[in-house]
Amino acid sequence: MKIIDVQLERIAVNKKQYPDENLCEIAFAGRSNVGKSSFINSMLNRTNLARTSGKPGKTRTINFYNVNGEFRFVDLPGYGYAQVSKKEKEKWGYIIEEYLNTRKNLVEVIQLVDIRHEPTEQDLLMYNWIKTFNFTGIVIATKADKISKGKYQSSIKVIRNKLKIGDPSLVIPYSSSKKINRDKVWHIFQELFEKNKEQQSR
Repeated sequence: MKIIDVQLERIAVNKKQYPDENLCEIAFAGRSNVGKSSFINSMLNRTNLARTSGKPGKTRTINFYNVNGEFRFVDLPGYGYAQVSKKEKEKWGYIIEEYLNTRKNLVEVIQLVDIRHEPTEQDLLMYNWIKTFNFTGIVIATKADKISKGKYQSSIKVIRNKLKIGDPSLVIPYSSSKKINRDKVWHIFQELFEKNKEQQSR
């Protein structure tokens, strides 16, 4: 995928603020400290398009990134940050739920987890939620450069067991800094776009 032009098109907290449904969207969900911003920057060959922060829980909005005027990456609010009030967590949950419930041009929701750790109960809830909306259940296991390649399979097994994923190909190790599996992930995304295009033309 050749990235020519990328821009933060819109920041939203409700559907009235979303951009038009004229482009396909892939959304990313994950815990506050899982590295969603780094993943997006890495995939788009940018250094600080999606703002990374040392403070987990900073993404409290839905951020829409327009890529080449062809599709969007959508960064959903990070969840699971302990030092946030219950009211704030409920607000984030509503923001995510409204987006998933109403967005007709949403092609896929990708969940990000940290390859080094067993997914949390909140990760499991999010994954089940994604599956409830009939999405594929693709999981990007971030920070793959932090463990040896020999440990990938055992780490993937832990993730699959916790999230109850039958198909091992749905869990993809990824490193934002080393760009491990970047081409593979782009290939998956392009297949999703092609499949969506075929469905729309029927």
